[in-house]
Amino acid sequence: MKIIPQGPIHGASIERLLDLTFGHDRLDKTVYRLREAAPAVPGLSFVMEQDGAVVATLRFWPVTLPNHEQALLLGPLAVLPELSGRGMGRALVRHGMAEAKAQGWPAVLIVGEPSYYEPFGFAREKAEHLRLPGWVELPRFQAVELIPGALDGVEGLINPGRPAKPAWTRKAGA
Repeated sequence: MKIIPQGPIHGASIERLLDLTFGHDRLDKTVYRLREAAPAVPGLSFVMEQDGAVVATLRFWPVTLPNHEQALLLGPLAVLPELSGRGMGRALVRHGMAEAKAQGWPAVLIVGEPSYYEPFGFAREKAEHLRLPGWVELPRFQAVELIPGALDGVEGLINPGRPAKPAWTRKAGA
């Protein structure tokens, strides 16, 4: 199985996989409020296919930090339940994080299982001064800096992001 960029042809398959993995009530969660304002970041949405079928997916979404800088929200990450535990999710996260860093994103936020995301550098301490626009289990709200110091002194409410700029403009500081 290979990691490939998500395309328009994957949309319905991804939604079915997310419903199967997280249930239909997933759309009521706080993180979905942040995802409504802008599309997933181009170049940071991936799928794994097996025999032409989507078996895993990962997307990153732009969010706005309290200091008005843009960062990423990782998720949802989903793997077909009967294939979980085979490393597909971890491979997607490793790939996505490497791409996010290469694109010049300063930080990534997640609401997810700490034991799963800690090996990727996520820590509650990096998000302890940040708030989401709704309830989440605080131990699950974590962050990682892709640029050291990106979250130093940043505190307050995370807001929805603007549509992401192309990577070449972020790297140039525009």
